[in-house]
Amino acid sequence: MALRHAVLAALLDGEASGYDLAKQFDASVANFWMATPQQLYKELERMTADGLIAARVVEQEKRPNKRLHSITESGRAALRAFIADSTKPTVIRDEMLVKIQGMDSGDAPAVEAVLVERIGWAEAKLARYERSRTRMLAGRSEQAYLSESVHIGPYLTLLRGIAFEQENIRWAQFSLDAIRRRRTAALDPVDRLVPP
Repeated sequence: MALRHAVLAALLDGEASGYDLAKQFDASVANFWMATPQQLYKELERMTADGLIAARVVEQEKRPNKRLHSITESGRAALRAFIADSTKPTVIRDEMLVKIQGMDSGDAPAVEAVLVERIGWAEAKLARYERSRTRMLAGRSEQAYLSESVHIGPYLTLLRGIAFEQENIRWAQFSLDAIRRRRTAALDPVDRLVPP
């Protein structure tokens, strides 16, 4: 998937500035696609040149002018073609997993610190996603939201982000506990003499 497809999907909600898109990516799209503001602005320029989006300048008093971007019919066609194309399974590329794979070289305490840090990050992201979910539902039940809302895609992707972070926390805590149990057993040789 290219960044442009995530941008096209984000623009389905309507016109947005690059700044608004960057905030939106950070708040909602970040659960499935990461992009720096610099990457986003470069892609907006390319997409405008390719005719996938249109940009218009809005003059502002006491502030710099801003460019608002909207999806074009060509952009909608490109998004539809992307959606219709087959999707390959996601491949995990996680630096932390390489560290865990190699931790038996004697670096278990360093891996414990990495896991504790990852749990903290996941908990913070999960709390942010839960706040977004509460805002989206706005007091409605999930079923009411899914049947009444004009767009349900952002909610469904948010649910995937929530499930992903919940699983990250569960797995990291399980791994942390396993490493700590082994380290404690190694420090207490009496425990190793007791049959299971």
